[in-house]
Amino acid sequence: MPLPHWLSTVTQTQQSLRSKLLSDPYYRFQSVAELQLAASLGLTIDVNQAGIDDWLRLPGLSIHQARSLVELTQAGVQLHCVEDIAAALGLPVMRLKPLEPILLFCFYDDASVCTIKPVNPNKATVELLARIPAVDLYLARAIVANRTMGPYRNLIHFQRRLALPSQLIAELMHYLKF
Repeated sequence: MPLPHWLSTVTQTQQSLRSKLLSDPYYRFQSVAELQLAASLGLTIDVNQAGIDDWLRLPGLSIHQARSLVELTQAGVQLHCVEDIAAALGLPVMRLKPLEPILLFCFYDDASVCTIKPVNPNKATVELLARIPAVDLYLARAIVANRTMGPYRNLIHFQRRLALPSQLIAELMHYLKF
């Protein structure tokens, strides 16, 4: 027996949403139901590594709130639970509780050799740049020498100015911050 038309439409809509959630890392959740579906698909947001775009995926968070959270985590503040986020934003915990299924609270030890400590190529010394995996002394010197033409604005600008291959940029992108 075929499905009623309305049920078929609902199923197609859910499949379309699943596909969107899995293929678009910047999809902004429109509701808590979408957020819960994303969590059931295994999607998470690591709050201590999240960027502005990650925070803006969550329904009800403003650009100002996203920027505040990113600035805090970049300054070294570790967020351990949804209560920490609420305190940082000055919001009631109950307002943020529905977001909890997708939030991942990982702890990062700055003293660990496993923790990536991104460096700013506009300020780093040759010695510091040469410590980054995939950066040899020649490339580190080229990065510093090329700064005389002005600061690197972002990763794309950095890649183009130094004529670096995309595979190298893929290796470096987690080690650089602009």
